[in-house]
Amino acid sequence: MNKIKFYATAVLTLFLSVLFGQEDSTKERAPGHLNESKFKQMYEEFATPNMYRSASGTPGPNYYQQQADYVMDIELDDKNARIYGEETITYHNNAPEALEFLWLQLDQNVRAKDSKAPLRNGNGVNGAYMTGSFAKEFMSTSFDGGFKIEFVKDANGKPLPYTINQTMMRIDLASPLKSGEKVSFSVKWWYNIPDHTVDRARSGYEYFEKDGNRAYVIAQFFPRMAVYSDVEGWQNHQFWGSGEFALPFGNYDVNITVPADHTLDATGVLLNRKEVFSKDMMKRYEQAKKSYDKPVLIVTQEEAEAAEKGFAENKKTWKFRAENVRDYGFATSRKFIWDMQAVKIGNKDVMAVSLYPKEGNPLWEELSTKAVASTLKSYSAHTFDYPYHKAISVHAKRQGMEYPMICWNYGRPNEDGSYSDRTKYGMISVIIHEVGHNFFPMIVNSDERQWGWMDEGLDTFMQYLAEQEFGEAFPEVIAPNEKYPSRRGDPSKIVPYMSGDQSTISPIMANPENVYQLGPNAYAKPATALNILRETVMGRELFDHAFKTYSQRWMFKHPTPEDFFRTMEDASAVDLDWFWRSWFYTTDYVDIGVKGVKKYYVSNKPGKEMKEYMAARNLTEADLPPLVYLLDAESEEFDQALKGMAPSEVSVPLKEFMMDNMSAEERTAVKEPKFFYEVTFNKPGGIPMPLIVEYTYADGSSENVTYPPEIWRKNDVEVKRVISSEQEIVGIVVDPKGETADIDVTNNSWPMKEAPSEFNQFKEGIKGD
Repeated sequence: MNKIKFYATAVLTLFLSVLFGQEDSTKERAPGHLNESKFKQMYEEFATPNMYRSASGTPGPNYYQQQADYVMDIELDDKNARIYGEETITYHNNAPEALEFLWLQLDQNVRAKDSKAPLRNGNGVNGAYMTGSFAKEFMSTSFDGGFKIEFVKDANGKPLPYTINQTMMRIDLASPLKSGEKVSFSVKWWYNIPDHTVDRARSGYEYFEKDGNRAYVIAQFFPRMAVYSDVEGWQNHQFWGSGEFALPFGNYDVNITVPADHTLDATGVLLNRKEVFSKDMMKRYEQAKKSYDKPVLIVTQEEAEAAEKGFAENKKTWKFRAENVRDYGFATSRKFIWDMQAVKIGNKDVMAVSLYPKEGNPLWEELSTKAVASTLKSYSAHTFDYPYHKAISVHAKRQGMEYPMICWNYGRPNEDGSYSDRTKYGMISVIIHEVGHNFFPMIVNSDERQWGWMDEGLDTFMQYLAEQEFGEAFPEVIAPNEKYPSRRGDPSKIVPYMSGDQSTISPIMANPENVYQLGPNAYAKPATALNILRETVMGRELFDHAFKTYSQRWMFKHPTPEDFFRTMEDASAVDLDWFWRSWFYTTDYVDIGVKGVKKYYVSNKPGKEMKEYMAARNLTEADLPPLVYLLDAESEEFDQALKGMAPSEVSVPLKEFMMDNMSAEERTAVKEPKFFYEVTFNKPGGIPMPLIVEYTYADGSSENVTYPPEIWRKNDVEVKRVISSEQEIVGIVVDPKGETADIDVTNNSWPMKEAPSEFNQFKEGIKGD
């Protein structure tokens, strides 16, 4: 039964719109100037469409991107924890203009002794310090990090002039590199590898004191080309530590020399597998390629423990080729256990891979590769089929970092092999997140240095979906009758951040270096916003199509925020300017409530307001068309005897209208509302959202109505709705399921629910204990 109707005749509606039009339009205007509206189109905020990037969010007809190809020889010095490298870069200029110089990124220089990164933030004296923090802050010696560049030479072996500015190196070309041309040059370097467990370096080693070994997770280990694009020109913003990376796609041929007893995997296809694998490893690898339900051990724990004792003096070179990747990483150690299994993605097989020391077991052998495989399936279903041939999860203490085809992840059991749910779920979640980064930004290649949320936020949103799907696929891993306990994505989880101190909150559209709380800002809030967009604003069907469209339009390309925003609207026909402006460009929050409720009944006489209007114009009822009067139930003019009567029993004009315009059958079938309510909803928060309302009736039934967000377009403070019902309304709740991240639910109900006092909460807490 549809109990909520807006009961009025066409004549009455037309007449009253004229009669009270001036007053109503005045009431409906929002305070402030029109151009302050969240619903204003975002022409001022968005870059103007052009031939490179279209108004629909697609790459334009003249879109271009540069290409950088690498040939590298890398050697790991395990005794001294040092990397030596030499590379030849071939840079293809696809831009329409000539380039006078090239910019390379020297990210390791953030750890150089003369780095300015440790000096970029202000600080004061704390009253107390953790002992480790105190020692690090005031007693530690500086690490001798940073690239040591030995030479930069052109294709003929002649020195090229170069200038190093902190984490950027400019190479001056002998002549401008014209559009459509390419140039090759070589760089030789070395650097000291940091201990990544000390200050959470994105790559480095962990030292295991008991057996004297190191496990290496190596990235940002070579001078890398910066991006040159139609948006930024050269993206040569310094690497300070928070804003991550912007990199062009290219092909990599990499030879990595390590001690002969090391187990190693890396970005790309292993070209000399038979040279570096034993016969047993080859046999197991062939088995793994056909194992779709569980991983196969390539290197067992027993074999890894034996290798820990060897410390080989001889070396082995692993040769890889990676095509169309934006970066490169590898992991190596004699401590690694290695397992793999096949995953069917589309019409091809992908290998899900894990590398971990014995310290990761039993947790890692049970769940790591399972999480990799599940992630590839989930992300592919929502975006595009994973295009690479493998995805590797590497165990690394206190790590969570991503590179093409490979990532490092935390999650270590206790020494006795036991582990808590927090450790288990933390490990699964970080693996899902970091493997998911293959999609954003390794393939949908956004500028992390400028827009941290474009990879972290989209990936965290996808992580939430993948976690829930993991829980459904592997219920034995989850507590009985429970969903996967996702840390981010659910609207309720972002409320503490959005309701916090505004002086320490930045818009999502802020550079990662300029925010106080990077986790909530770049990860949690955009993920929550997209989850709300999918579940509450757009609906899954429209959202999923638009999100997949964006992913496929921009795979292996460089999108901007506008490209994402425009594609989501272009592929869905949903105007979302109000949403982007509110959630991404401001620090506003959601707070919507019920301000008041007035009850009305049909009356046979006009009320005070109507009488005053008629008197002011010397009108009588005879001068007016037939009207149905609604009076406030609390007004003195209302005849209380009329309460609960059907409108046609009270109003003669209405009864006559029904006799003249309805057949006997229609009059019998019509449901006449007996109760009328004027409900005032207010919005103390700055973000307009769909107005989700649950109405509860005297007979115990309830009905949910979702008013579109556009209900706030004319008045950003409060709106009124007239509700008619056959049953008396006994309760109204806004956002009953907590879908909108409303920061204050004390104003969400009518009658207002009395919040328990602190004393009563204290008493209840004692009872609970």
